[in-house]
Amino acid sequence: MSALFDLTGKTALITGASRGIGEAIARLLAAHGAHVIVTSRKIDGCETVAAEIRAEGGKALALAAHIGEPSAIDALFATLDERGIAADILVNNAAANPYFGPMLDMGLDAYAKTADVNIRGYWYTTQQAARRMASGGSIVNIASINAKRPAFGQGVYSVTKAAIVSMTAAWAKELASKSIRVNAVLPGLTDTKFASAITQTPQMLNMILPLIPQRRVALPNEIAPAVLYLVSPASSYVTGTDIIVDGGFLA
Repeated sequence: MSALFDLTGKTALITGASRGIGEAIARLLAAHGAHVIVTSRKIDGCETVAAEIRAEGGKALALAAHIGEPSAIDALFATLDERGIAADILVNNAAANPYFGPMLDMGLDAYAKTADVNIRGYWYTTQQAARRMASGGSIVNIASINAKRPAFGQGVYSVTKAAIVSMTAAWAKELASKSIRVNAVLPGLTDTKFASAITQTPQMLNMILPLIPQRRVALPNEIAPAVLYLVSPASSYVTGTDIIVDGGFLA
């Protein structure tokens, strides 16, 4: 293993890690030596991923946390504090997109859920993690290409992802003096349950694929390496930036 990507001795907290992109990130960081904290709303999925990582020789702990609820974030960090665990790496990956359709018809409840998870959840989790990163660290926010080009039917979701990109830059400037780097990864359409409303609807998929130069949907394990780079020594002078992983969609 190259020293540039060696995470031995590091602890990585990953939200929304029970499946999809978050799971792929957890597995990859563990494979490079990190002790990963696998979190999501439901503990069963977290336990499954953590157990499989341990079975492969990695280090993993499963903890439930609903990032849309500040009290759940408080409880997560209280548990880590009790165990003497402070994350060196935070990957904000958990996301919500409960509504698909025109913003004119969107209810306030769906709006609030989207913003609570995608904006407040990222901000508050970052604040709590950064306060505990005594000797520096790395934070990666998983945004979306929707941050750059809002998608039809996903207006508010796109707005929240744009907010994450702005939040990334703001945190990067504020935390640089504490040796904490903050960056974002912007995936394109990826084959996950989260995106299944698109990937499993042939009519929609056939409209989108011609817009992607590589003519295919990404796999979660094609997004994870960008995160590995951003949390590793290889990116020691990189902060406040975005890495787009989209098969050329935004080109």
